[in-house]
Amino acid sequence: QLQLVESGGGSVQPGGSLRLACTASGFTLASRAIGWFRQAPGKEREGVSCISTTIGRSNYADAVKGRFTISRDSAGNTVYLQMNSLKPEDTAVYYCAAVQNIPISSDLTLCVLKPILDSWGQGTQVTVSS
Repeated sequence: QLQLVESGGGSVQPGGSLRLACTASGFTLASRAIGWFRQAPGKEREGVSCISTTIGRSNYADAVKGRFTISRDSAGNTVYLQMNSLKPEDTAVYYCAAVQNIPISSDLTLCVLKPILDSWGQGTQVTVSS
């Protein structure tokens, strides 16, 4: 079963930075499109960013464009979400999940912020407050 673990959350002041990490046990993430999602209290879970299996291809929600960066480590074992210029509205529990990876051509895939399984880990709490 595809089981992912999130880490790296914490409490920061507005304008601060955090780097979240998503790892998997027993297999590599390199062959999967991975997405980050978040859920704030009283709100529905929303997609934040995803990275496809094509190197350099990623998508971002409008609310985080220019502030968040998703990446993979060279070994393909970890997917990171670098979050800069954090705002109070970024406060949420953040989750990672395998997402849809759409083949566009023989060497291009694009990720879509739709999880392929309705199964979520414990997430990692991000709190942005002064």
